[in-house]
Amino acid sequence: MALWRAYQRALTAHPWKVQVLTAGSLMGLGDVISQQLVERRGLRAHQAGRTLTMASLGCGFVGPVVGGWYRVLDRLIPGTTKVDALKKMLLDQGGFAPCFLGCFLPLVGTLNGLSAQDNWAKLQRDFPDALITNYYVGCGPVCCCYLELLPVLEGTPALSRLHSVTSIL
Repeated sequence: MALWRAYQRALTAHPWKVQVLTAGSLMGLGDVISQQLVERRGLRAHQAGRTLTMASLGCGFVGPVVGGWYRVLDRLIPGTTKVDALKKMLLDQGGFAPCFLGCFLPLVGTLNGLSAQDNWAKLQRDFPDALITNYYVGCGPVCCCYLELLPVLEGTPALSRLHSVTSIL
């Protein structure tokens, strides 16, 4: 509990920095979990470069972009009613999610060394499934609750809830 309170204090004092570091840490941790628990690589076969790439993507792209979007979303639709939450979710999932995925997936492909042609083919192949998965996760009632209860980047741990970030991974 003390760690959580310290995190909240840091987020209140430095929302942008903490948010970026949180996104990077969670994406790096997610890759470690993927390699060790899902792929069962073991420590010797762990691809540290891949983990570093994912953490860097979190710090350099996901954290700033999603955080910036939440700030815009909160300004576009101020309020905390259920109707406001629904509006935020619809705008987030209908407008932001497709654009975000359309940028995120090619960025990952580029960092993985894909040629422009291969990256385009991968985007065309993977985008529909990624977007559908995003809708399953992002449009749930839990998402609505988060958007309703949390004024974004105003001293509350909005990104610790991982709304859009988890919906694309």
